[in-house]
Amino acid sequence: MKRLLLLAVAVSMSLSAVADEGMWMLPYLQKMNIKKMKAQGCKLSAEDIYSVDKSSLKDAIVIFGNGCTGEIVSPKGLLFTNHHCGFSSIQELSSVEHDYLKYGFWAMSPQEELPAPGLSVRFIRKIVDATPEILGNVPATAGQQEYEKITGENIRALAEKLKGEYPDMEIDIKPFFAGNQYFAFVIERFTDVRLVGAPPQSIGKFGGDTDNWMWPRHTGDFSIFRVYAGPDNKPADYSPENKPYKAEKFLKVSLGGVEENDFAMIMGFPGSTQRYATSYEIDNMLQVSNPQRIFIRGERQAILWDDMLASDKVRIQYASKYAQSSNYWKNSIGMSRGIEKLDVKARKEAQEESFQRWAEEHTLPEEGYVDALPKICEACKSAEEPKAVVQYLSEAFLRGIELLAPAITFARAAEIKNPEKTRKAMSDWYGDYNAPTDRKVAKRMLRIARENMKTLPSFYAEIVDKEFGGDTDAYVDYLYDHSIFASEESVMALIDDFAAEKVADDPAVVLGKSVLELYGKMAEDCKASDEQLAEGQRKYVAGLMMQQPDKAWAADANFTLRLTHGRVLPYDPADGIRYNHYTTLKGVMEKEDPKNPAEFTVPERLKELYRLRDFGPYANKRGELPVAFLADCDITGGNSGSPVLNARGELIGLAFDGNWEAMSGDVAFEPELQRTIAVDVRYVLFIVDKFAGAGWLLDEMKIK
Repeated sequence: MKRLLLLAVAVSMSLSAVADEGMWMLPYLQKMNIKKMKAQGCKLSAEDIYSVDKSSLKDAIVIFGNGCTGEIVSPKGLLFTNHHCGFSSIQELSSVEHDYLKYGFWAMSPQEELPAPGLSVRFIRKIVDATPEILGNVPATAGQQEYEKITGENIRALAEKLKGEYPDMEIDIKPFFAGNQYFAFVIERFTDVRLVGAPPQSIGKFGGDTDNWMWPRHTGDFSIFRVYAGPDNKPADYSPENKPYKAEKFLKVSLGGVEENDFAMIMGFPGSTQRYATSYEIDNMLQVSNPQRIFIRGERQAILWDDMLASDKVRIQYASKYAQSSNYWKNSIGMSRGIEKLDVKARKEAQEESFQRWAEEHTLPEEGYVDALPKICEACKSAEEPKAVVQYLSEAFLRGIELLAPAITFARAAEIKNPEKTRKAMSDWYGDYNAPTDRKVAKRMLRIARENMKTLPSFYAEIVDKEFGGDTDAYVDYLYDHSIFASEESVMALIDDFAAEKVADDPAVVLGKSVLELYGKMAEDCKASDEQLAEGQRKYVAGLMMQQPDKAWAADANFTLRLTHGRVLPYDPADGIRYNHYTTLKGVMEKEDPKNPAEFTVPERLKELYRLRDFGPYANKRGELPVAFLADCDITGGNSGSPVLNARGELIGLAFDGNWEAMSGDVAFEPELQRTIAVDVRYVLFIVDKFAGAGWLLDEMKIK
């Protein structure tokens, strides 16, 4: 226990130094960040940004949906986020008759705002350092099983205690530094969220996959929603009687723009980084997980894309699914490229060599630091093959073949307890499902799985080979011709006349059970190595922090509220090339490509405004209309939609991407190359006001 308590002190003490890298916890701003932030030009106090006792900037920042950030920009609950964050809601509200993806949507009054089913917004109401409660009685020499048993009990006890203190709130307790520190978050969730405005895809997704993760960028990646509350301003289920949420804290919006070297900070919810990953984990990433993901998703996306181009109905049905898949697909491509190009593995190996020397010279064997890296190495090697199988099963079958989702769901049900609710859920699901497309995908997935997996699900030998002579295409045709789950009509009939034996004998259920059986077996085979890996990582991270107690260590991202700060900066991607720190509407016009209308179409109204130079108050000092800009802030997935704030805490942009040259940043921060790409808030306001004619929305904002 003594080492754990000393480590907690080391975490606190190390925060006195500050590095450019870091997704920082708000409770530590005064101790670790504010001095450098002020040196960079920040005009705010730490208390202005995060206060325990009073309203502060953090109260305007929300979790949007399940994986993005949003910000409140008016006292009436108006919310900005990225277009790609609101994409699934926009898609769900769209139809061939009301194609909000293609043409955009703009409410011209509160009465026209559209309820977004299933969408929620979460405010962080309190942050508590829970390290003493969670780790206080964990022996310093505890193995992983003992550690997980004790911390699990402590987490449940603390969650119960906090739930009693905050009965209407959600409690989320998360580990930091590989389980060497814990924070508890008290969260208020609002479920009545409505779509207010969204530009057409030709603006909100301009550049498509071609420009994704690239600079220069010309994408108007924003959408607008509103949070609604009950009469007491508390969360309430959707009702026409609900009123806009009365925000005690909201962001002011700046028209002042950005110049090179200006201070910038970002608050949001970065999802996941692996900055403490070892060379052994990088080997797996480069040799197994990234190549498999890139290949499988690429094959599936090609089929989806062809069908989406051929049909407006399919385009709308699969727009969100395709976007979610392709984003991480291209991320994996860039990640591997960056890791290899920037020689990240060699840097990790040098750090590991230094750590091992320190551990052998300064720690006792029973403390576990000497064995940390060997345990990680052994765990990675022993889990490589079963994890490769698990990933293939997940990507090619459980995520790849949509038919399996309803089949597995019904197979787990002994009865239909709520027919109306089930019928509604299935109607929604099948509304975004096209069986002919899924059939094509299934044929491709079964072929590539057979060609590449070392261990196959049993249905290949028991059904495909025995009954179909090894012809996977013939098997898939039989599957879709005979499964109840291939059509909405037959599923609705099943709900009306449910029988477990009907479900059990369905060919899609048989396929799903075969896949899940192998998945479970492989996951079980990984269990021991997962425990060994977790213990090695926990000791390795703790040891690094004790080895270098004066270094500012930032915890890996885990979708908790963080702050990162830096400056508006250009960068040099290669010898002789200089990228400016901002782009303008001129670049949108230059990129228009009639040969690629899916990605580079420019709306006629936008062309007209450009031709007339009707930019209003949104032009910069040079008379240009800014579109996007760069800052050297440290972000990752989950930060999408995060506000970029100036020195006075005013909104100047919305973060939406990183740059291609630094795609290895989730594993190793690259200070010379790493940039956040943000849409300039002036472009956002220009589109709302001049393009859409929805200037009434600006009237409720505080624009400076």
